[in-house]
Amino acid sequence: MDYDDMLDRAVEETPDIEESGSRFEVPDPDVRQEGNVTVVENYQSIVDTLSRDEEAVLKFLQNELGTAAHIDESGRARLTGGFKQRRVGDALDAYTEGFVICPECGLPDTKLVTQKGAEMLRCDACGALSSTQS
Repeated sequence: MDYDDMLDRAVEETPDIEESGSRFEVPDPDVRQEGNVTVVENYQSIVDTLSRDEEAVLKFLQNELGTAAHIDESGRARLTGGFKQRRVGDALDAYTEGFVICPECGLPDTKLVTQKGAEMLRCDACGALSSTQS
């Protein structure tokens, strides 16, 4: 058996890899109204997926939505005012793009680091160092 035959055989026996989407998916916010407060029920799982400090994400949401907010004893985010799921989701997507996803390689394997007084995004996958959206 020559090289080309072995190569053809190996390609035929190799299973097809099906694209199943991204390995990084931020859960959609589970939002419900409670009087004049919007509660994000799955806030803790969202910040765990993002691997970011819950207070930092909450501060961003406050700025993005123009409201006051706090985290209750159950780990849920409580936003003052009425916000639809899509609006909260868009704000979380903006945070993810600006503070989690590497602008060079597009992977979420990043850490926030402070360098010379500026908050930077360091990618563990490609080693890039870039400024955050702030």
